[in-house]
Amino acid sequence: QVQLVESGGGSVQAGGSLRLSCVATENVGSNYYLGWFRQAPGKEREWVAAIAANSLTAYAESVKGRFTISKYNANTLHLQMNSLKPEDTAMYFCAADRAQSSWWYGSHPREYNYWGQGTQVTVSS
Repeated sequence: QVQLVESGGGSVQAGGSLRLSCVATENVGSNYYLGWFRQAPGKEREWVAAIAANSLTAYAESVKGRFTISKYNANTLHLQMNSLKPEDTAMYFCAADRAQSSWWYGSHPREYNYWGQGTQVTVSS
């Protein structure tokens, strides 16, 4: 069973940047699709970005052009977050699941079976 551990969260001012990392306990580089989600207090978990097994990427409209998802190596996922806004404040989670197709990725929490514990991002105005 894949275990995921996020890091890199913190507190920044609006306009700042953070890079989140997610380290997996096994190789997730070629046979898994991976994603980032976030959840603010009182709100549902929201999809942020995803990367397919073949490295095809996709982003929520709210972060497109500001966030970049990438695979650093076979068991590390990054989320580079630039031009942060107060509305980006949330707990950020990475997620993974086995890919049935190299080009497919999930954009809903129910499409992922493996989750990290989350890392908090706080953006002040």
